[in-house]
Amino acid sequence: MENTKGKDVLWEWIKALFIAIIIALIIRTFLFTPVVVQGYSMEPTLQDKERMIVTKIGEPERFDIVVFHKSESEDYIKRVIGLPGDRIEYKDDTLYINGTPYDEPYLDELKRKVEDGPLTGSFTLRETPIGDDVVPEGHLFVMGDNRRDSTDSRHLGAIPMEKVIGTTNIVYYPLKEIKIISK
Repeated sequence: MENTKGKDVLWEWIKALFIAIIIALIIRTFLFTPVVVQGYSMEPTLQDKERMIVTKIGEPERFDIVVFHKSESEDYIKRVIGLPGDRIEYKDDTLYINGTPYDEPYLDELKRKVEDGPLTGSFTLRETPIGDDVVPEGHLFVMGDNRRDSTDSRHLGAIPMEKVIGTTNIVYYPLKEIKIISK
C-alpha cells in the first residue's frame, strides 16, 4: 500500500512539473520574453548588458522601444519613430512627423553633452534605404537614442512588422538599475 502511495505522490509531482514547463513555454512564446541589451545604440536610455522584459501583446506605438529580428541570429533594440504612412524628417536636430515638430525628451541629456554639431543629422525618408516619402504599410521606422552610434532605419530601411518581437520598457537587471522607461 505504501508503495502505491509513493508512486501517486511522484506522479503528482511529475504532472505538476510538466504543467509548469508548458505554462512557462506558452508565456515565453506568446506573452513575454527576456532580452539583453547589447551595445550602446540606445544610450543613455538603456545601457549595455541591461536585461529587459519584452511584451509580445499589442501593436507598437510611436516612441515605444521595440525589439526586432535584424537577422536569424541577431536582434536589435530601437525606438519607434515612424508608423506606416508617416512622413519623417529631421531638420536642425528636430524631428518632424507629417510636417509637425515633435519633442524627444529622452534625447535631452545626450543633446546637452554634444558640442560639435547636432545629435541627429538632417535627413528625409527619401535619403534613407526606404527611398520614398513615407514609411511603407506594414513597416516601422526605428532609431537608436544614441543617434551618432546607432545602426537603425537610416541604414537598414523600414522594419517589417513581422520581424518585431514586441515592445519593452522594463529593465529588471542589474537590480540597482530596475526601472520603467517612459516614452
